[in-house]
Amino acid sequence: MAFDTLSDKIAAAFKRLRSKGKLTESDVGDAMREVRLALLEADVNYKVAKDFTNAVTEKCIGEKVMESLTAPQMVVKIVRDELTALMGGQQVRLKTTSKIPTVILLCGLQGSGKTTHAAKLAKFLKAQGHRPMLVACDIYRPAAIEQLKVVGEAAGVPVFEKGTQAPEKTAAEAVRHARDYGNDFVLLDTAGRLHIDEALMEELKRITKAVEVNDILLVIDSMIGQDAVNVAKAFNDLLEIDGVILTKLDGDTRGGAALSVRAVTGKPILFAGVGEKLDDLEEFHPDRMASRILGMGDMLSLIERVEGEIDQKQATEAARRMQENKFDMNDLLAQFQSIKKMGSVKSILSMLPGMDRQLRGVEIDDRELLRIEAIITSMTPREREKPDLLNASRKRRISAGAGVSVEAVNRLLRQYDQMKKMMKQMSPKGGKKRLGRMPLPPGFRF
Repeated sequence: MAFDTLSDKIAAAFKRLRSKGKLTESDVGDAMREVRLALLEADVNYKVAKDFTNAVTEKCIGEKVMESLTAPQMVVKIVRDELTALMGGQQVRLKTTSKIPTVILLCGLQGSGKTTHAAKLAKFLKAQGHRPMLVACDIYRPAAIEQLKVVGEAAGVPVFEKGTQAPEKTAAEAVRHARDYGNDFVLLDTAGRLHIDEALMEELKRITKAVEVNDILLVIDSMIGQDAVNVAKAFNDLLEIDGVILTKLDGDTRGGAALSVRAVTGKPILFAGVGEKLDDLEEFHPDRMASRILGMGDMLSLIERVEGEIDQKQATEAARRMQENKFDMNDLLAQFQSIKKMGSVKSILSMLPGMDRQLRGVEIDDRELLRIEAIITSMTPREREKPDLLNASRKRRISAGAGVSVEAVNRLLRQYDQMKKMMKQMSPKGGKKRLGRMPLPPGFRF
């Protein structure tokens, strides 16, 4: 995550506070100086960092937190609340209109990821039951239109393009097309430049005059650090943007842009790109991001991801089979396929409280899920229902079919047996209800 270093330094400052029995103003001042330095090192705007730590200090002293027996915990709560406020306080969603279509214009510098994130946003909207359409308004960058077609096809979303004709004309024709064919969202992928110039702004203004734009979203690469804030301010001053999509928030960045953009421009972050896949786009929740920065996890986002990807009927049936001790390899395969849909195992685990730091530097090979899937699909339907049938010759056939060693097959079978025993203990008929440690797939090491 982009905030790893910042999280570690804030955690270190809080640890020193927790080691004290009763806090003094000096203790709070020392901790806030460390937090301010951590924010500056994370590339947060200097004035934003100063105002933030001043606000926290004032609240800590003003509420006489130091006299409380739980003073360190109260300081953490105040910091969390101020971080949430710094990033906007409440989640801001896309504007929608009763008049079809809702038009969203994506703008930004060249290389910021506009085209990819246009497709990500289109796929996000499609998953919510909408019928989005992508529009190619970048007529300058070589192969830009072809790239939009490729990512549009991958997202399962239609792409409207008219070659190299004027972008404002293409946008107007696309809106008329959307009305005729029932596309309720139109996403305009516009051209970028290596820097902000008059020609770029004039073109964007012509597009906004040609069609009624509901949301102007600025796509910013968080890897450019403090410059991201300068870019956002410049675009907002010239174009009056409605919000920001921050990309590469999963990368090796210092994360200062996410903490500075709202404070400097007054514009909210609506979405965050957290990976290279088209599914790797998350709605931006200031309160949840604050919790993640402070190492408190993000259980709400994890629950939403589970609800979005898990088949409820299938999950209910699996739970019933577990209770009746009828869980077989078919059920195990379904569970792993569900996990695979939710994203990388590491990203899922990192949302659990306290796990983010434990996973630092830990390599989790997601290909292990594919190997497990290959092993189970190499079994016959009868073998999946009755794994006890697997003798030495059958295991050799399965290992050859899956392209793994016989030992890998044996490890999976041992793990399956452990899960069966655990489920039996947890079931109402199992007597004692003990929750043991869930066995991990072979190859996943913590």
